[in-house]
Amino acid sequence: MPKPLTAQSLLRAVRRLAATDADLAWILKTFGPPPLWQRTTGFATLVHIILEQQVSLASARAAFDRLGRAVTLISPEHFLTLSDAELKLIGFSRQKMRYCRLLAQALLDGQLDLTEVERMNDDAARAALMQITGIGHWTVDIYLLMALRRPDVWPKGDLALAVAMQRLRKLASRPSPDELAAMAENWRPHRAVAARMLWHYYLSTKA
Repeated sequence: MPKPLTAQSLLRAVRRLAATDADLAWILKTFGPPPLWQRTTGFATLVHIILEQQVSLASARAAFDRLGRAVTLISPEHFLTLSDAELKLIGFSRQKMRYCRLLAQALLDGQLDLTEVERMNDDAARAALMQITGIGHWTVDIYLLMALRRPDVWPKGDLALAVAMQRLRKLASRPSPDELAAMAENWRPHRAVAARMLWHYYLSTKA
């Protein structure tokens, strides 16, 4: 089992990557080390990540904040009390309502145990989470990377990473998910750290 990243182990890994990759070294020199960007484990974070699927982080955050105001606690039990109309006002599409309800029911039924997922290696955790409809590779990758703080997860379907890589490497076109995954191979076993560096670069140059 890999140890979750801490501020200290993140910084060590950032320095190792910078020592072997000139572009990552430039990011470190220009913008400094990336934040740890950690989220709490559990149902609420998975709902937040589902809200982030294929929309801007800002709009997902706004919907998640409205959800937090609509219930006393973002838990499976409380989520299932909300009607379609209430969820629509909060900002859930019909598809995301279904995904989050299926997740909530799976947790209540014992089909999925997020505490057990924390004790699994990356592959086993991925398989357990992807049993639930609506939780695909990107959602799992972000949960493993942000909530479980695994050091070698690479969210190959992330648009911001593709944009950052295109700019950083001065590529003629945006790399596909598979091309992005191939480019990240040299960063094992610190691909999640490289992802944080690229997000840091993307956010620092977005304007």
